[in-house]
Amino acid sequence: MDKKKKAWICSIIIAVLLLIDQAVKLWVKTHMQIGEDIPLIGDWCLLHFVENEGMAFGMKFGGNVGKLCLSLFRIVASAALTWFIIRLVKKDSRLLLLISLSLILVGAIGNLVDSMFYGLIFNQSYYSVATLFPPEGGYAGFLYGRVVDMFYFPLIDTTWPAWVPWVGGEPFRFFTAIFNVADSAITIGVVLLAIDQLFCDKSKTNDETANSENAETSSETDASNAVEQHVDE
Repeated sequence: MDKKKKAWICSIIIAVLLLIDQAVKLWVKTHMQIGEDIPLIGDWCLLHFVENEGMAFGMKFGGNVGKLCLSLFRIVASAALTWFIIRLVKKDSRLLLLISLSLILVGAIGNLVDSMFYGLIFNQSYYSVATLFPPEGGYAGFLYGRVVDMFYFPLIDTTWPAWVPWVGGEPFRFFTAIFNVADSAITIGVVLLAIDQLFCDKSKTNDETANSENAETSSETDASNAVEQHVDE
């Protein structure tokens, strides 16, 4: 596959997933209150609206100062990753590597958009559905917006048996993380990157080694033939 096609594939992945990520977030923000649930498939696949300070899967980081540092880091990381992907495309790198980095970039930019602009264009989502461009202004300043999360899959929701030490009788819920499309893109991108580094790099190394051995063998054969020809003369 040529460089131009690889560039188009990366661009389409980034553009389409960013549009989906922001479309879902805008819908949730303008149709749901924080804490509200909408069942998608039974009780184990839900839209559950929460907001976090910016890290993936609802993790927090150091209050307002941490939030600002995280937003600034995302800006730098997004710019650096964009430059790196462009450089790899020009070097005609493997498609899987380019796709994995494009997915990670989607995650960084997707959540960065929330942090940069959602505090400016929305009011609070507590007790009522948020308003887009409210007359009184938004709930936070530039880079201080909260990231919208909504996908919730409590696959197991039960209670520990009474005989289990320390936790007997306590509720147990498996997979409590709440995430968005951008978070999913980061996770899938990291998995694909690991696959690329573990298997594709190894295959490339083996190919290079085989080519090198073949070249050495060919050189030795040529040298041997030259010697034989000289002796015959």
